Amino acid sequence: MTSVALVRTPLSPLLRLLILTQLAFNIGFFAVLPFLAEHLADAIGMAGWLVGLVLGLRTFSQQGLFVVGGALADRYGVRPVVLAGCVLRIAGFGWLGYADEIWAVVGAVLLIGFAAALFSPAVESEVARQAVEWEKAGGGSRTRVLALFTVAGQVGSFVGPLLGALLLAVDFRVACLAGAGVFVLVLAGHAWLLPQHIPGRPHIKEKGGLRALVRNRPFLALCCAYGAYLLAYNQLYLALPEEVERAAGSQAPLAWLFGLSSLLVVTAQLPVTRWAGERLDPRRSMATGLLLIAVGFTAVAVARPAELTGTGGLLPATGFVVLLTLGQMLIAPVARAWVPDLAEPGRLGLYTGALSSVSGLIVLLGSAGTGTLLDLGLPAAVPWLVLAAVPMAAVGSLPRRSRRPRRR
Repeated sequence: MTSVALVRTPLSPLLRLLILTQLAFNIGFFAVLPFLAEHLADAIGMAGWLVGLVLGLRTFSQQGLFVVGGALADRYGVRPVVLAGCVLRIAGFGWLGYADEIWAVVGAVLLIGFAAALFSPAVESEVARQAVEWEKAGGGSRTRVLALFTVAGQVGSFVGPLLGALLLAVDFRVACLAGAGVFVLVLAGHAWLLPQHIPGRPHIKEKGGLRALVRNRPFLALCCAYGAYLLAYNQLYLALPEEVERAAGSQAPLAWLFGLSSLLVVTAQLPVTRWAGERLDPRRSMATGLLLIAVGFTAVAVARPAELTGTGGLLPATGFVVLLTLGQMLIAPVARAWVPDLAEPGRLGLYTGALSSVSGLIVLLGSAGTGTLLDLGLPAAVPWLVLAAVPMAAVGSLPRRSRRPRRR
């Protein structure tokens, strides 16, 4: 699907490289990550709380430090930051494959997370900048380019676990080394193909930029709305498994629901983006996506008091997954495409990284609150109604300003 779209869309060689980079990143990463918790618990013998701590540290070292990677990309350029991130990811996966002590596991996962904090905002910010230039040149909507980027990442996150499952039949170490091997190929390809100096991308020599960022109310409003979407998306791993187990008696149907979500993104992302681009501006697209997500939570809340089980009991959860995925398709590419209009000149990397870091912090705090809400023993519909209120409230926080007027 991704390769066909790239052939039909006249993108620059650099944009093609960066979009395929996202595909490769996710294949290598998801060949290992889904199996990490089981490895830590069974092979190394970590307690449950320690496994959670290790996974949390990885998330923090990645999402929390995106703003650092973005700032470094602004100052030193995309190429050195991406190459450094690939080297650290290779070292991290290799270390994890041989780690059998707690301190070694922690060191490896921190290295793996920080590697992504380097290369991901560098790649994402350059894709957004190139998409804006492509739009100005009459190539089409920048959001379509960001949608291709999303599809490539989704394909990678679908293929990666399949590769990891095959390799895990041999050994977890083999899966880690295969993940490292993917990043060796990415490193070699980018050392060869990624330009040393990308035309039109300014390098900011002086430090700073955070003061202007925290005063940028439209951008912070976008971060809050995007964080609300990510908090809702995180319920695939928190609230949904509990509901599926209640309805089906096990969590086995989760795999099918996750597969359904991936299939929808891969097959429908580009048509949805095209439809939204013809009818909705960025604010309305994100608002529509947030409202669809709210409807998904509400559907489960309405059906919950009936205590349906079996196939009928899974229908509300299925509807929730479908509406959440449709909301994701309307929100994620548009949010990334909106950042260049709100960023300070020359600080696109910083702002791209900050979007992930700020929204990641919102998810961290919100997930703790959601876990508490689910454990309070409230009436079955209440937690889902509270969760529905979050994206609905986020609609009001969206920036009023959509895009700067184009210069002639």
